[in-house]
Parts: sequence; C-alpha cells; structure tokens
Amino acid sequence: MSGHDGVPGAPGEATGGRLVLLGNAIVDLVMRVPALPERGGDIISQDTALTTGGGFNVLTAARRLGLPAVYAGAHGTGPFGDRVRADLAREGIEVPLPPITEEDTGFCVAFVDGGGERTFATSLGAEARLTEAHATAVLAAVRPGDLVQISGYGLAYPVNGPVLASLVARLPEHTRVFLDPGPLADQIPEAVLEPVLARCDWVSCNQREGRLLTGREDAREAAAALAARLGPRTGVLLRADADGCWLVPPGEEPAHIPGRRVTAVDSNGAGDAHTGAFLALLGHGLDLSSAVRGANAAAAFAVTRHGPATGPTVGELLDLLDGEPLAARLSSALGR
Repeated sequence: MSGHDGVPGAPGEATGGRLVLLGNAIVDLVMRVPALPERGGDIISQDTALTTGGGFNVLTAARRLGLPAVYAGAHGTGPFGDRVRADLAREGIEVPLPPITEEDTGFCVAFVDGGGERTFATSLGAEARLTEAHATAVLAAVRPGDLVQISGYGLAYPVNGPVLASLVARLPEHTRVFLDPGPLADQIPEAVLEPVLARCDWVSCNQREGRLLTGREDAREAAAALAARLGPRTGVLLRADADGCWLVPPGEEPAHIPGRRVTAVDSNGAGDAHTGAFLALLGHGLDLSSAVRGANAAAAFAVTRHGPATGPTVGELLDLLDGEPLAARLSSALGR
C-alpha cells in the first residue's frame, strides 16, 4: 500500500477516511519581536497572543478543507487542557481519549521575528504522558481508510516515543501512515524512529529536517537520500518554503513542485498547513500532483496570516487559485 493511491469519490466527500493525529495539541504563547535578543538580553514584544497550536494546526488545516479529523493524543486537566479541548470542539475535531486528571496540557513560547521566522521553547505537560492504555484505545478507534499522522515531537519525548513506535507498528494495513519528523528529528532515538519509518507511506519534512536526517544540504539531494533510506514503498515530501517542495513518489525520482511567491508575515504553522492540506486533498481522492500543488498553495496562504493555525478554508484556497486549472480540479473534488 502506498500513500499516493487516491480513490475517486463523490464531490465533497472525503474518500480516504479521517485524519487521525498521533501528535500533541498544546497552547502556544506567540510573541512577535523585531529580532531575537542577544544572549542575556531582553526585547519588548510588539504583539502577544495565546492560541492552541502544535498538532492542532495540522488538524484544523485538514478540517477546513472538509476532512473529518481526530485528535488521538493525550491532554490534561487545567486551563490549558480546557482551552485545547474547547478549540478542538469548535473546529469539529473528535477527541477519543479522556483527559489525564493529575496534570495540565503543556505550552510553547513561540518567538516570531521581523522576517517571519519562528523560534520555540516548549514546556511538556500531559500530552507527553501517553500510556499503553491510550495506545490500545487509539487502535480500537482507528477505522478502515483512516490517514494516520505522526509527529516527530511525540517520538522524541521519552515517555511517548516507545509507546508511539509500538502503536504505529500495530496499525492495520488499511490505514495510510504519514510522518512529519519535526525540528527534533535528530533527537529521536533510532529504536523509536526506525520502526515508524518502516511503516510510513509518506514522510514530509522541511529542508532543515531533511538535512538532519540525511546530512545533505541541497534540497533535491536530501529528498533523494531520504527516499533511498526509506525504500520503494514510501514517498517523500521535502518542503522548501517559497520554492515549493520536492516530491518523491514511492519508487520514483525527485520532482520539483513550484511554490507561490507571497509576502510572508508569519511562517509559524506553514508546514502544518501544507501537511494538513496534503492529507485532506488525498482524502478527497485527488491525484498526487494536484494534492501537492494544493498543499503548496495552502502553505503560501498560511504565511500571509498571523498565527499558527492559519490554513485556508475551501473558499479561501479556491480564491487564491482563481483562474488556474488546479482550481477546477479542487472545486470538483471538494464539492464547490
């Protein structure tokens, strides 16, 4: 089974099941600053916002494009946990696991500088406390045709990593598995990462993460090297910001899919918007090329908005693509 097999279906209906996220939805304290201060220095934030982020960004990006979504991660009891659950409910995202009663959900401080780049510091909470009982509940909740997304953040956590690796290895063959290794890619233990990579249908990462996983600086070379490491059953998407991405379908050569030139104001969540849109469009039965080009457009839209969860709605994505051949394909698949 490969992650690029789209199944045609009725317009507007997600034919690929649901997006089930094995990640972490946390609270982001986002601070906009002209530049990061020097070590030991200080700087005044131009704007500060408290939002739900982490895996929530992927879930909302997919949900806004019509794909049913499930947050299958842990969550805590307290003000941050309450906020995360309220935001998940607002977006229509299912939460099958009960809250962990003795700890609140964690949070992240995200600095967004004048160039739109972001820098993070994370405090772990209940989302980093997965148990085997949680894994058993998630496996029972997975349905045929689901698209399962795994976050490298969770794989890097000392408690979550082994639980998730074991869970992924037990996922039924009727699910398609997607991994975003994330900024901590080089901190994931090999004993955790390798069984996940062996089960993945797709791996999507940015250029820095591709370099960490392959040692290659050049985007095309990194995409090819990662595909060679993964084998012929697994596809690769290497996101290259405004340059679009490098696509390596399972068993094929790398191809460059151009991006869109926009004025970026905040790159926080752009990769998540790309991933969520890619999964949603595959779930709606679109062919691989259309799904990737739509994901590039969704990421371009996201960086023109402030905040981490800024993936476009169906209407916003179609407006961005107005007059392009891709717009007609998306409109038909998404029922617009």
